[in-house]
Amino acid sequence: MDNAAVSINTANEDRAIQALAEKVMAQIADIFTAKNIYPNPVQQQMLTSHVRAMALRSITGEPLPEVEADLFEDISATSMALAQQVVDLFGNLPVEEAWMLSVHFEVAKENTGPE
Repeated sequence: MDNAAVSINTANEDRAIQALAEKVMAQIADIFTAKNIYPNPVQQQMLTSHVRAMALRSITGEPLPEVEADLFEDISATSMALAQQVVDLFGNLPVEEAWMLSVHFEVAKENTGPE
């Protein structure tokens, strides 16, 4: 095996993941602005990390661990719809991704304004 080829492939994959995550985060920022959602810095960092993991799963096909729907029954329909809108940007992720992402929207929408 050629280690240089593996390094190049890994670097290309890392760049693709980062580019996809940045694109989606920009679209999330637009959604937050339109909906007056203001994540605090910690929430923003957690969301960024989650979106990067989603980008990785989208590009590599790595599956999401099993998630139970009833864990998300207290999430508002609004947060769930916003999360699904973001998941749809990827085009190849399962609905469970929206369930998990919806928590970020739900928590951030409780903030009263930018810090």
